[in-house]
Amino acid sequence: MQNVMIVGAGKGGTAILKILKETEVLNVKAVVDRNTDAPGIQLAQKEGIKTGTDWHPFLSKNIDIIIEVTGDETVFHEIRRTKPSSTILIPGSVAFLVSKLIEEKEDLVKRHQNDSYQQELIFNSTNDGMAVIDKNGMVILFNRRAEEMMGVKKEDAVGKYVCEVIPESRLPHILETRRIEANQEMVLGNGRKIITTRIPIIEENGTLMGAFAVFKDTTEVVNLAEEITNLKEIQTMLQAIIQSSDEAISVVDEDGRGILINRAYTRLTGLTEEQVIGQPATTDISEGESMHMKVLQTRRAVRGVAMRVGPSKKEVIVNVAPVIVKGKLKGSVGVIHDMSEIKSLSRELHRARQIIRTLEAKYTFEDIIGKSEEMLLAIEQAKLGAKTPATVLLRGESGTGKELFAHAIHNASDRKYNKFIRVNCAAISESLLESELFGYEEGAFSGAKRGGKTGFFEEANNGSIFLDEIGELPANTQAKLLRVLQENEIIRVGGTKPVAINVRVIAATNVNLEKGIAKGTFREDLYYRLNRMPIHIPPLKRRKEEIPLLCHRLIQKINRDYGRNVEGVTEAAMAGLVEYDWPGNVRELENILGRAIIFMKFNEFYIDVKHLPELNDNKSISRELGTLKNLDFRERPLSAMVEEYEAKIIRDTLNRLNGNKTLTAKTLGLSVRNLYYKLEKYKLEKYKLENNGMQ
Repeated sequence: MQNVMIVGAGKGGTAILKILKETEVLNVKAVVDRNTDAPGIQLAQKEGIKTGTDWHPFLSKNIDIIIEVTGDETVFHEIRRTKPSSTILIPGSVAFLVSKLIEEKEDLVKRHQNDSYQQELIFNSTNDGMAVIDKNGMVILFNRRAEEMMGVKKEDAVGKYVCEVIPESRLPHILETRRIEANQEMVLGNGRKIITTRIPIIEENGTLMGAFAVFKDTTEVVNLAEEITNLKEIQTMLQAIIQSSDEAISVVDEDGRGILINRAYTRLTGLTEEQVIGQPATTDISEGESMHMKVLQTRRAVRGVAMRVGPSKKEVIVNVAPVIVKGKLKGSVGVIHDMSEIKSLSRELHRARQIIRTLEAKYTFEDIIGKSEEMLLAIEQAKLGAKTPATVLLRGESGTGKELFAHAIHNASDRKYNKFIRVNCAAISESLLESELFGYEEGAFSGAKRGGKTGFFEEANNGSIFLDEIGELPANTQAKLLRVLQENEIIRVGGTKPVAINVRVIAATNVNLEKGIAKGTFREDLYYRLNRMPIHIPPLKRRKEEIPLLCHRLIQKINRDYGRNVEGVTEAAMAGLVEYDWPGNVRELENILGRAIIFMKFNEFYIDVKHLPELNDNKSISRELGTLKNLDFRERPLSAMVEEYEAKIIRDTLNRLNGNKTLTAKTLGLSVRNLYYKLEKYKLEKYKLENNGMQ
């Protein structure tokens, strides 16, 4: 093997060194360069080749070839003069040409490798099996999907005759005929059925290069066909459901154009598919705003909106909701109700409610909101009372929820499956109250029904009767009620025979029964019968911490009643509600929330301060009522009480205006002369004397 010395270890020298080491045709004895950090010097040192900065010491008869790649002609000529005659000197230009060719080769190899990798990646990423053969029938390409379907590894397929890999293959026939075979069914040796297409590979000049086959597992095709069939079945089923519905249904796309209506819609509006499908959502509206367009803009559902639709201007109520798929708005669906049918149902519901109202208790202890100590105590007492047959007396201000407690006591007792009768003693005239409570016999009075009438106590037998406003009972009815409580029997009006009953009495009052006893308007013995288990329900002003919970529950109830979607109360509005004293208790709170919701816009979802203007008015009224309550209203003439109140107003106004009579008269709408007269009348002369200089 001939020995080589490379002079110059730069880019060219390094390339020459690499190619010589790779080919191993020549033996590199030394690498020389003035720069000891040259890349060729470092590579040579790694390979164990001698290096140096001067070529003279290495020049001997042992060196057969010198490759000069410094690019310096002076070095080239000096080596040529000095070298032995037997040593061959290759100039740098030739070395550079070789280096360039080597670089181009490496670049070409890299590009080829990259192209092959990309082709391999694409070839293997397809979901179809692919096999390619050359013109001799030898497999040259075989992708992963083909491996899975044929059960043959790529390494075992490439380089073999195609029929050795796929015995059933018709690719050799394609080479012979040069014709395409498309979508042919084929059964493999493993029993798997495939659909294959076979294509010859022919160059532009007509030269046959080979052939390839693309095949798909029919299992996937069958599954896809079944999936499409299932989707069509579901679509047909949904169409049948929508068309069979008695509710009128309208569907629009995201642009607000009609895409579906049912037969009930056509019957209600008088509009056909040709008049609606593909048309704007406003097409069917005679009076009112399009709820479809509103829902598409806000992405929020709307309920219970009244409008008129169709040529006949049919009065309807609509509920519309957005159709959102994976966060994207796809359209909206509306359900339309005929108002005439709703009104008929409403009348029937009203009649049913009137009947049910006297037959059953609607609420339980779970419906009572309470977390204050007083309220929790009242609830615990009521639960204890429910487990006994004892008479319960519910006491508290008007609107605190006494009837709610009565319902809950009945439903928690062992009488809950029997009737619950409610009677407002103040709402029935005194002449009718006795006959309504205890019933009457035939002929008891003129106008009496033939056969008589059963009273509330008899109807409530084995159940409970709730006597609200018990403090308003007249004296003669009080006596009969006392007998019922003592003897558990009643005597009908006009009758003589007692009727035994088993009734649990729950009474309620917002008046001071003890004062009634003192005045002689309420029987003391009846009081002690009723007051066996008194339960005091605290007013709302003593349990303001419950207002947020009450608001949440009441808003839910009002939303159901009014068909609204109010979500709650803002912090500022809640602060105002908590600050108010609530003389009307929970009933007043429900009244204010209901009024606020009625006047709220449909795009408003939280009750704010602006929705509660009457709250400030109620505060002023409450202050005036508090002032009146502080006055002494014992049995005196009305004129005396009015004068006392008038004197108080004048005195308070003078104090507020620092005794300025002129301003006081103007504020109260009086003449100064009239004011002086009233000061004298109500003995307020001290203001006249003390503030004489402030006129």
